[in-house]
Amino acid sequence: MGDVTSLNPEHLPLPARWTASAPELGDLPRLGELRGVVAAPFTGSSVVNQDALAAEVAGPMSWTRRQVVVRDPGGEIRAWATAHDRAAGRVVVSVDVDRAAEGADELAAAGYGWAAQQGRELAALRGLDRTQLDAGAFAGDERQREWLAAAGYAQARSWLQMSRPVVPEEALRGVLPDPRPGVMVRQVATHEDGLPVAEDLQTVHRVLESAFEDHFNSYRESFGEFLVRLRADPGHRWDHWWLALVADPERPDAEPEPMGALVGAVLPSGASGKEGSYVEYLGADRRARGRGVATALLFAVIRDAAARGRDRVGLEVDADSPTGAASLYESWGWRTRYVTESWHQDVVV
Repeated sequence: MGDVTSLNPEHLPLPARWTASAPELGDLPRLGELRGVVAAPFTGSSVVNQDALAAEVAGPMSWTRRQVVVRDPGGEIRAWATAHDRAAGRVVVSVDVDRAAEGADELAAAGYGWAAQQGRELAALRGLDRTQLDAGAFAGDERQREWLAAAGYAQARSWLQMSRPVVPEEALRGVLPDPRPGVMVRQVATHEDGLPVAEDLQTVHRVLESAFEDHFNSYRESFGEFLVRLRADPGHRWDHWWLALVADPERPDAEPEPMGALVGAVLPSGASGKEGSYVEYLGADRRARGRGVATALLFAVIRDAAARGRDRVGLEVDADSPTGAASLYESWGWRTRYVTESWHQDVVV
């Protein structure tokens, strides 16, 4: 890119005649191309979910994001950076760069520098003195990893992106095992108009917060933040939320307690032309681990997907999870499609 001769008002250094601005809906094809080209060698597909992309750029998902695109003198977008205000002390960073562009390394450095500044500002607005920046890369993407390391990030975790095929017969009772005695799975309750009962949604949030307290990089996300973030996803559906209730064998007269929760979503049509289901969150209270709660919730999602005519269920799992979750998923047919990485950096306001 040559010598930096100007400083964008949003802290993004650019050479002469390069410009920076917020992305617009008309930029979607190019933004999808930037992400798709990078993903293809690792996922096997350059297809990007256009509905999710539109929601991120100008829809509900954009409400909690600061974004900037960088254009060369000819007006072509060469980089796109976002800083997502996820929760108190957490900012999710994404930097997509045209790797064939002149000065791609400098573009990446500028993008990560801009994102760090946004992280500091977001932390200050929340009254914090520091925040964690959380960025990602595909395992094996050495160029992105080099950019992240140069920007001060360190690899923190690996994640298995898994998928399981679904067949229509699995919608029938008896094909998949029923929950163990004392465990009951149900969808969250709804009102007559189809909207969910608030108490059930709060219970799902409470169960998940408790379930993940002892997991890697756990942090508190308020109920409002949790709800708004999930609803902003185009694949969100209220009837994809489940609760698992567990009876106490020592208290046969007591009401079963919520001990597990799962939040799902719709995956866009794949190569088969059919939609899929995706497990956004799955958690079991530590007091109920070993009682088959997680398995019962997984079977509920598989049955539901089969009944809806879907062909797969996807999920993400911590490759180093101390609970052995990956082995559980593999035992019931999930297989790893590709691996992603989390890279973290703490910045001070």
